[in-house]
Amino acid sequence: MRPGVKLLLVAAALTAAGVVIGFYVSNLTSLAGSPTYTPPVANASSGHPVVNLQIQTVAAVGPKLSPNPDWVSYLIKNNGQWQRKTVWDLPAHATVHVTIYNFDGASGLRNPYLARPQGMVGNQILVDGKPTQAVDPNEASHTFAVPALGLILAIPGVADEAKDQCGYAPCPMSNAHRTIQFTFHTTTPGHYRWQCFVPCAAGWIDGFGGPMQTIGYMDGFLNVKA
Repeated sequence: MRPGVKLLLVAAALTAAGVVIGFYVSNLTSLAGSPTYTPPVANASSGHPVVNLQIQTVAAVGPKLSPNPDWVSYLIKNNGQWQRKTVWDLPAHATVHVTIYNFDGASGLRNPYLARPQGMVGNQILVDGKPTQAVDPNEASHTFAVPALGLILAIPGVADEAKDQCGYAPCPMSNAHRTIQFTFHTTTPGHYRWQCFVPCAAGWIDGFGGPMQTIGYMDGFLNVKA
């Protein structure tokens, strides 16, 4: 085969691969079954937008919210309803107040570095109302991490011996849970991936398969817009 023909074939193959990758990325959120959630936005006295997010983490998402009822998942509260949406539209340069209700038990961190809160206001979180600057790596249940924003926090799990543990989501507040609160600021517009780094997908190799790599369960995107 002539060198010129080979170059044309290679160029065609690279172009085709680029088209496939681009199509995959552009359709990633819809293919994963995660519609976008746009929270209400208020304005602080300074004029900067303010957003409040209420999030629930569960050991099993349940048949009402997913065709994969046993998958671990994040949920967002929208108009009083818990929904499996992990792609969120947020305004740029906003103050974001986050409350996470965790109903899942501990899985443990493989990297203790993730146990120290980073990237939020004060580099600390409130755990059940108490200021915390580090979480015991063995007690971590999930993480909420936005690497591109330098935001990392570990979420402590429910004790194994706790009573009234949740079976399937959505979990009522009467079930055993931990409450984690923190505040962070969005920056310039962009498409920022967030995800959990705790290997909490039971039944998958190393705990990182299935829901851990699927948008709409244990990871998603922050669409920060001007």
